[in-house]
Amino acid sequence: MIQRRDVFQAIADPTRRQIINMVADRPLNVNTIADSFDISRQAISLHIKILIECELLKIRKEGRERYCEAQLDQLSEVSVWVDGFKQHFESKLDNLETYLDKLKKERKHGK
Repeated sequence: MIQRRDVFQAIADPTRRQIINMVADRPLNVNTIADSFDISRQAISLHIKILIECELLKIRKEGRERYCEAQLDQLSEVSVWVDGFKQHFESKLDNLETYLDKLKKERKHGK
């Protein structure tokens, strides 16, 4: 069975989020990324592979160097998902504010 990876899997891991942050502004070679972590290069390679599968990174070769470049368009899927919850909680907070205003008025008028 082929496992489909998605952007949510990619950002679920703190190491992968850190890699995304590192390459968001400029491409970095794989060795520079690996040197920034206190885990094996093999583990970093696996994280990079997952980010590529999730289409958040691409590899560009320059001579013998491999550079990771960010492809952050996929993160819009996360933004859309989060916005749905944001609207839900804003509605709940608006209802709470209305309720608290009602309580204040009742207390002010001695009810």
